[in-house]
Amino acid sequence: MKSKSYVWTCCIGVVFLLSWEILVRYLGTSALVMPAPTQIADVLLKSLHNGYLWPHIWQTLVEVFWGILLGGLMGCIGGIALGESSRLRNLLMPYVVLSQVVPKLALAPLFIVWFGFGVLPTIVMTALICFFPLLENTVTSMQQVDPQKLELFRMLRANRWQTLWRLKIPSGLPSIMAGLRVAVVLAWVGAVVGEFIGSSKGLGALIIAAQGSMDTPLMFAVLVVITVLGISSYWTVQTIEQRFFKS
Repeated sequence: MKSKSYVWTCCIGVVFLLSWEILVRYLGTSALVMPAPTQIADVLLKSLHNGYLWPHIWQTLVEVFWGILLGGLMGCIGGIALGESSRLRNLLMPYVVLSQVVPKLALAPLFIVWFGFGVLPTIVMTALICFFPLLENTVTSMQQVDPQKLELFRMLRANRWQTLWRLKIPSGLPSIMAGLRVAVVLAWVGAVVGEFIGSSKGLGALIIAAQGSMDTPLMFAVLVVITVLGISSYWTVQTIEQRFFKS
């Protein structure tokens, strides 16, 4: 069944690209407005072959990695703390939600003032975007443990620490990993948006540079790279989850 669904998914993609190619050529649309898939592929392959894209890809990968690592750790640790303490949860959760309501793009200029230009403000923005999905899912998983299992641990006189590490966290891993999958996807958004404003290198900065030079095929080529890397990172987390965290 899965193999059939993959085939149909690929067929839909091929039909979409063929329709795009035919429509652009039939209407004679300028590449400045809407390049054909073959034009985008040509620019992408040339940029990869001559090494133009690789420094930008590496820069964004570094920012995404550290953003996920820092945001993920803060989200998991904070989620465990809030999940374990209802008093702390009632006290701090409104402020956590409030911090997520503020648009991150609006904070980007402040991050540049506070941290300067370069990698650090982009990592901070990426970490903040990754933080909330993991925190929310971790808090939820801590509160949805099977009551019968909790009662069994109480009967066995397990202390709070043992209950946390041997019951609550293992039981909540599916929800935590789901939050990580969401965070991995959002991390690319955070990194690219951060590079729009405060970086001279990276895939986001390259999109701005291509826009300034009216190079629409290059813009689409960079978007393809971001999409492929985002999907690959999502599939990587999903594969790790299926291999190590599911029976």
